[in-house]
Amino acid sequence: MQISKKVFHKSNCPLNARWHQNRAMQDRAKSALVALCILALCGSVASPAQDAGQSPTARLPTDSRSSHKNRYRTLSKGDRSSVVAVAMDSKKTRRAGRDCSHLVHLIYQNAGFPYPYADSEDLYDGAKGFQRVAHPQAADLVVWRGHVGIVIHPAQHQFFSLLSSGPGVDDYRSRYWKSRGQPRFYRYVKSDS
Repeated sequence: MQISKKVFHKSNCPLNARWHQNRAMQDRAKSALVALCILALCGSVASPAQDAGQSPTARLPTDSRSSHKNRYRTLSKGDRSSVVAVAMDSKKTRRAGRDCSHLVHLIYQNAGFPYPYADSEDLYDGAKGFQRVAHPQAADLVVWRGHVGIVIHPAQHQFFSLLSSGPGVDDYRSRYWKSRGQPRFYRYVKSDS
């Protein structure tokens, strides 16, 4: 016994429809179904701490006056572009800051996103105004014990910081930075005050 398998082919289509139209509709329907499944799965499985690459217990301090939505409000794409633009502009000046943490603090402040100053050791341990993330975006902090920079181009692993030659861009996966240990990434969290 042979089971017939209907295949989309021009000979199987009614005269007023075309094979490529049926195929396109079938592909769109599959894509929509896959997208809905992914959204449903992500929404039911992930918590904000897991999205940030943290264990559920490693969350931002809770303030009873703020809502869950406000605690995790991060920079928009435009905000991130502003931080990167200020960073790249500060590459031109020698008066960029006394050290890497002052430079990063000044860049965020000049871009309109202030936070209480913290040195790289405090930032590495997790400072107020930032949440730890597993996958960096532009304008996130890349932090080692003793050094901090601003991610400029995450796909190319580039960051901006005060380097030995002055303000500049380097690859955080280069041999030198790998020798400094595993970096941590932190994302700025907007405050409503």
